[in-house]
This record gives sequence, C-alpha cells and structure tokens, in this order.
Amino acid sequence: MVWHPVCAAARVTESDPVAVKIGNKRIAVYRLPDGELSALDDVCPHEFALLSKGFVEDGEIECPLHQARFEIRSGKCHGPLADRDLHKFPVKVEGGDVYVAI
Repeated sequence: MVWHPVCAAARVTESDPVAVKIGNKRIAVYRLPDGELSALDDVCPHEFALLSKGFVEDGEIECPLHQARFEIRSGKCHGPLADRDLHKFPVKVEGGDVYVAI
C-alpha cells in the first residue's frame, strides 16, 4: 500500500467532493458532516458514471445517471440498479494535505 497526495484538506467540502485519478483508479474524496474524510471509487458500478458529479445528501452520494445511492462513510450501495458496494480507500490528513492509499 502506497500513500498518494491528493489535495489540500480545505478543498474537500461536504457539497463538493474532489475527484482524482491515481494510476488507473478514479477516486473521489468526500467530507462528511462530522468532518471525517472518505475516499471511494468514483465510478458507479452500474453505468460507469462519475459519482463525484452526482448529488451529495444525508451522508450519501447519488449517481447522476440512475439514482443509485452509496453511503459515503462505507461505500455501501442502496437503491435501484447498482448491485455492488464501492471500494473504500484508506485516507489520512498530514500537514493540511489529504493522502489516499492504493
């Protein structure tokens, strides 16, 4: 597992996740209402939409194409069509910067 710098922690807000590409993985970093950061797959397992372009509400991200919902804290899938949870990546903040482990 290698830690990769992603962005300044202040850049990640509850309503605006940060999308990054590390190698061949698309990852979105979210901030929960309690301030915790979560890094998840950014690609919906159903239609391959970028979830970072979706709708954040009540600790969930909703796919912009078909309304599948995923818990930001865990990646657990809810709702129609998507049948797989999202992979959750380890995330940490050091010196004001966000790092994600792959």
